[in-house]
Amino acid sequence: MTEKKTLKRFASVFLASSLIVGALAGCSSSEGTSSEGGNSSSSESSDVIKIGANLELSGSVATYGASIADGATLAVEEINAAGGIDGKQIELVKVDNKSENAEATNAAIKLATQDKVTAMIAPATSGNVLATAQIANQYKIPTVAAAATAPNVTENEDGTMNDFVFRTCFIDPFQGVVAANFATNEIGAKNVAIYADNASDYAKGLAAAFKEQIEANGGTVVAEEAYVADDTDFKSTLTRIKSANPDFVFIPGYYEEVGLIVKQARELGIEAPLMGADGWDSPTLVDLAGKDALNNTFITNHYSSQDPEETIQGFVEAFDKEFGEAPNAFHALGYDTVYFIKDAIERAGSTDGEAIQKALAETTDLSLITGTFSVDEKHNPVKSATVLEYVDGNQKFNSKVNP
Repeated sequence: MTEKKTLKRFASVFLASSLIVGALAGCSSSEGTSSEGGNSSSSESSDVIKIGANLELSGSVATYGASIADGATLAVEEINAAGGIDGKQIELVKVDNKSENAEATNAAIKLATQDKVTAMIAPATSGNVLATAQIANQYKIPTVAAAATAPNVTENEDGTMNDFVFRTCFIDPFQGVVAANFATNEIGAKNVAIYADNASDYAKGLAAAFKEQIEANGGTVVAEEAYVADDTDFKSTLTRIKSANPDFVFIPGYYEEVGLIVKQARELGIEAPLMGADGWDSPTLVDLAGKDALNNTFITNHYSSQDPEETIQGFVEAFDKEFGEAPNAFHALGYDTVYFIKDAIERAGSTDGEAIQKALAETTDLSLITGTFSVDEKHNPVKSATVLEYVDGNQKFNSKVNP
């Protein structure tokens, strides 16, 4: 998942001053127990390994961060019940970044300088992760993004790497390609429309990958329209899309706008299949769009709770027992992120940040709930994607697509 708003790069002077202020004042929204002590040496002599969770627990994309937090919590409980990591218990230190870039930076500073965590779970959105990457690199704290799908989270636009930033989710271009191949091969679409948020790098990246693959498949983009985040009336652009008579509409975006777009599209008589990506994945989408309007819509996602694989169903049962609901993809990614970090710490044989970073980069064939993956040279997992279909307001497993 990428940024809700366009990320403005923080100047080095601002970051330097933020480091000082953050180190002194910290962040008042921590939900974990803070303590002083060294990041690596203290952890190695302590019976506790601290993992920070810098997440959107309030604000515009709180459902993403809260879900990641719940998945991570379940993983920590399981690991601790089984004896922890090399006999040490995990302490999950949660900080609410309020779905804002500046708060995400402050949260990362607090986790690094006050809580002195061994590793961090990064924010859910790519913009917020990018606001914390310099902190991860400066303090050499391995930071793993559960849901940030923009390519530049791990690799900067100039080709340099954020050495201490990794992720457990696949990246946007892969989702765009999967969606295009699904439209061509499963729906039989030939004339497609694209309706994307032009203020979001997430949506623009998905739209570009989708368009390129559709055209490579021999399809035609008959309409290409844009909206802006926080819009509520989409009827004029949807009317133009309808007049182009597409047999498939790709709508990469976030659930707040997408729910209204789907509702208004159906009201205008657009009956073609609609498809998006993981940004649709929120219970709020159903409330906004309505169950009937969501019929004949699809998304690419990281996993499905209806996938019949035995390990996935074991996770679903454990999560339902703990939280009383079926886990969504963000729950699964939060859960997997903790196990990804655990695996690296165990292979590193140390809580030293550089040792863990090296182990994360060398991960091969790690089997987790959202897939078995190896980490590539850009710190991305090479893993499968899942296609889900909405039927009467519920997500149904459709198929799994390998990279």
